[in-house]
Amino acid sequence: MEAAKEFHFPHDRIMFEVTEGEQVTNGAHPKAIFNEYRRQGLITAIDDFGAGYAGLNMLVQFQPHVLKIDMELIRNIDQDPVRQAIVSGIALVCDRRGIDIVAEGIETAQESEHLLAAGIHYQQGYLFAKPGWETLPLAVGGI
Repeated sequence: MEAAKEFHFPHDRIMFEVTEGEQVTNGAHPKAIFNEYRRQGLITAIDDFGAGYAGLNMLVQFQPHVLKIDMELIRNIDQDPVRQAIVSGIALVCDRRGIDIVAEGIETAQESEHLLAAGIHYQQGYLFAKPGWETLPLAVGGI
């Protein structure tokens, strides 16, 4: 926060994420952190939702601005009715709570198209661009 203040970087462009590897045993402390970050104008997110400890219990405890759905729930979603049902349920919960969704790990146009039809417009993955260091990655495909 000090660096953001020093360099006049807007707080609403900073995202604080909880990841799937972080087991939450005392929900009161992280919930207080989430609430304080919200108060300071930061964006809050649960990353890799559906993997590790980042599941429904975490979503009950914390309502972030953003929920990033793990790529294992997204892989081949266009062909898998079980994944479709699960992601549709997550999307319904997020819609009712005003939480934006990012689908991670999109690799095919068919996955992307299915998610767009399901109302999930924020997507990331190799379909769009490969990660790069100290450079903007070149787009490799996408819609």
